[in-house]
Amino acid sequence: MSRPLYRGVSGIGGKPLAEAACYYDPKEPSENGIGGRGGARKRHLAAAAVRIGVLVLAAAALVGSVAWAGTLYAGRGAAARAAAAAAHRGYRRLQEQLVTDLLDIGELAGGGVRAKEAEVCPPEYENYVPCYYNVTDAVDVSDLGGGVVISYERQCTRDGRATCLVVPPRSYRIPVRWPSGKGFIWKDNVRISGQEFSSGSLFKRMMVEEDQISFPSDAHMADGVEDYAHQIAEMIGLRNEFNFNEAGVRTVLDIECGFGTFGAHLFERDLLTMCIANYEASGSQVQITLERGIPAMIGSFAKKQLPYPYLSFDMVHCAKCNIEWDKNDGIFLVEVNRLLRPGGYFVWTSNLNTHRALRDKENQKKWTAIRDFAEGLCWEMLSQQDETIVWKKTNKRDCYTSRKSGPELCGHDPESPYHQQLNPCISGTRSQRWIPIEHRTTWPSQARQNSTELDIHGVHSEVFADDTSSWDSMVRNYWSLLSPLIFSDHPKRPGDEDPQPPFNMLRNVLDMNAHFGGLNAALLKAGRSVWVMNVVPTNAPNYLPLIFDRGFIGVQHDWCEAFPSYPRTYDMVHADGLLSLEKSHKHRCSTLDIFLEVDRILRPEGWVIIRDTAPLIEAARSVVTQLRWDARILDLDIASDEKLLVCQKPFIRK
Repeated sequence: MSRPLYRGVSGIGGKPLAEAACYYDPKEPSENGIGGRGGARKRHLAAAAVRIGVLVLAAAALVGSVAWAGTLYAGRGAAARAAAAAAHRGYRRLQEQLVTDLLDIGELAGGGVRAKEAEVCPPEYENYVPCYYNVTDAVDVSDLGGGVVISYERQCTRDGRATCLVVPPRSYRIPVRWPSGKGFIWKDNVRISGQEFSSGSLFKRMMVEEDQISFPSDAHMADGVEDYAHQIAEMIGLRNEFNFNEAGVRTVLDIECGFGTFGAHLFERDLLTMCIANYEASGSQVQITLERGIPAMIGSFAKKQLPYPYLSFDMVHCAKCNIEWDKNDGIFLVEVNRLLRPGGYFVWTSNLNTHRALRDKENQKKWTAIRDFAEGLCWEMLSQQDETIVWKKTNKRDCYTSRKSGPELCGHDPESPYHQQLNPCISGTRSQRWIPIEHRTTWPSQARQNSTELDIHGVHSEVFADDTSSWDSMVRNYWSLLSPLIFSDHPKRPGDEDPQPPFNMLRNVLDMNAHFGGLNAALLKAGRSVWVMNVVPTNAPNYLPLIFDRGFIGVQHDWCEAFPSYPRTYDMVHADGLLSLEKSHKHRCSTLDIFLEVDRILRPEGWVIIRDTAPLIEAARSVVTQLRWDARILDLDIASDEKLLVCQKPFIRK
């Protein structure tokens, strides 16, 4: 076992974690270039001598421990044997501690040096988002003129990725802890130009002060976001927004969400809202929404399907978003239909829907086309009030056979949408997941999934139960091992006021290999006020539909590509078995490539927890030193080959 985890906080004193993460290469020259072949030979001989000494001591300790344990086990009775076993485990840990310390001494005696650290990116990379048109990272968009067309389509090439560390702006500050951070953020933490504050979607409003941006909910609409949510509930036929869950609404896709105000409000009603918006060089809806602690990712209605399975969202919301629903034979509405569950709702608020706007013949033409497309998709218009219309997707499959017109049914329904082109046909009608939202288990019971629901995904209830139990235990271990470093019940930075409840230092977690979403479920069961972006790697079994059916959110992703998010947007990144998964698929990207991307999306002073086999963890520790992460290896179970690599990203100031 490695040495006990250091329980300080980076930048607040104490011995940094990274001091335990260096390694020694005897073939490496001295760091300052002084000392010729003779010095290198002496260091090599010294290192060899120390290693021989370590092996001798370790062997002696092992022989001694076996003999000592044998005398203890000679005692009679179960209690005596149990005590002896416990003592032996403690002694074994002391042995491993001794060997680890001696190896560290050997590294120092041999003149070991760190791996070469990754270089820091130039300042224009502060808000770098790979795979998108990033010209405005270096050039002000106002200098480009009106003739420049920025492509929102994601285009990834592995050769074009940055191989340097994306560091924060000079005036960056650690974000305000949740839930205070929902109401205001530090202005210098996001890239804004000032022209975004009065345009855009319905909720793209904020108050800019000297060093912060605040989001008072009553400033977003004439009647406020609470009245708006109440209006939508009434249009559906509910008493108020507190009844959304009773109607089967748990997950919401918010298209061009402004700055997440609608989603922030629904969080208090046990609804989980995913914001998507185009890549924006400044004033980014996604960047600011994530800074507030609300789920968001870059995504656009362009040429490809969004990276979510069909039949995944209970509601799709579009408030003055800039989607031209009447274009391309209504294919964007077909994509909304793909994402909606049977009986789900499409809420559309637009200036086009007012009586005044419909006096214009061009607007009338657009509205007629959208209405006809909706009817062709078997949507029922429930209500229209002011600028808002609510449609309900049919929950009856036979509606599609009785239509007079509309898109055809898909002959093939791929449930994995990753890099799939937009499909003009109606998908999901053949799926076993075609279950009306009114008939689904409501939240929070749906997170547990019964045997009938699991059979749809080919998962045995016993396997699911074991996974659930394992993650419940793992989260308890995380809290036990890593408090108060990460999971403090009373986080308080020096100089801060007492935090408001809930008292946890994390707001969002990105799970790089989510499996069934077990970490997400365990965190919620433990009462932690976090949300998890569940990522299913494209080279892993696709359980993303199960994750959505449990009432969580997630995305499919290839970790050899950049994640569709802005820099510094996650408090923690978690990876269970990802290194083993990548190792089993050869000729892909390197571990350093993946960790560089993790570093980009991780906030300064953010945490990384990697769980995998001992050899892969040891190899990973040597890689993370190149990123300047503080790192320490922990044992979770003496009988397991798995280890835990716990890292903290330092706050690199320019």
